[in-house]
Amino acid sequence: MIRAFVSVALLLSAAAVAAQPAAVASAKSSTTTAKAAGKGAKAKKVVEPPPPPVEVPLPASEGEQNAAAAMTHFGQYDCEFSQRMQVAMNPKYDGYIDVTFGKTTYTMKPTLSTTGALRLEDVKGEALLLQIAYKSMLMDVKAGRRIVDECVHPKQLEAKNNAAGQPQQALLMSPEQVAAAAQAAAAAQAAQAAVTAAAPAPAPVLAAVEPAAVAPATTAVSTTPAAPTPALPAAAAPVTIEAAAPSQAPVQR
Repeated sequence: MIRAFVSVALLLSAAAVAAQPAAVASAKSSTTTAKAAGKGAKAKKVVEPPPPPVEVPLPASEGEQNAAAAMTHFGQYDCEFSQRMQVAMNPKYDGYIDVTFGKTTYTMKPTLSTTGALRLEDVKGEALLLQIAYKSMLMDVKAGRRIVDECVHPKQLEAKNNAAGQPQQALLMSPEQVAAAAQAAAAAQAAQAAVTAAAPAPAPVLAAVEPAAVAPATTAVSTTPAAPTPALPAAAAPVTIEAAAPSQAPVQR
């Protein structure tokens, strides 16, 4: 009886000893999981998405800007070193153009220069696209360097091939483009003149005229006696001339 009781006690103590490492391992595992969960929660709080940028609306385009936009060559350009550039109308604002090179897209405002070249000016002041008769060039305005050069549109290539063998022109644009630019400028000037003529003329401003100071009249009194007035000569008596009587000739008998 006593031996049986001792055997049961030994078995129970052995089972307790065997179960103790498993409990310790389970406790460590739960502690590690809780720490990892806490670190993850802290990391999620630190990383927050930035607020979206506020878009500033562009001013409405005018007649001259729309005419310049119509003269832009849209589509793909083949540039130096096998690079490419895309030019397209801005889908949101009329009269503005999107120029894409690489992963950067510039929104530009087209303007006509006095030399006949077409300038596409970045609205953020970072880049400039210059379009002339036979090629286009994209420049970094802030750094003062070329981003890419020798960009040729199919229309520019056609114009260059048509001008082959002819004297090089001093114009930066084709004659057709120059004529269109002149017409657009004339139309813009006529519209401006019409607006100026329709505006009411400003009222004339009358300046206050102060009366001139009148100096008091001063009469100078001379103390020198006046010279005597010379006497007039007496009138001459009229002269009477009597005609002499004719002499009588003697009578001969």
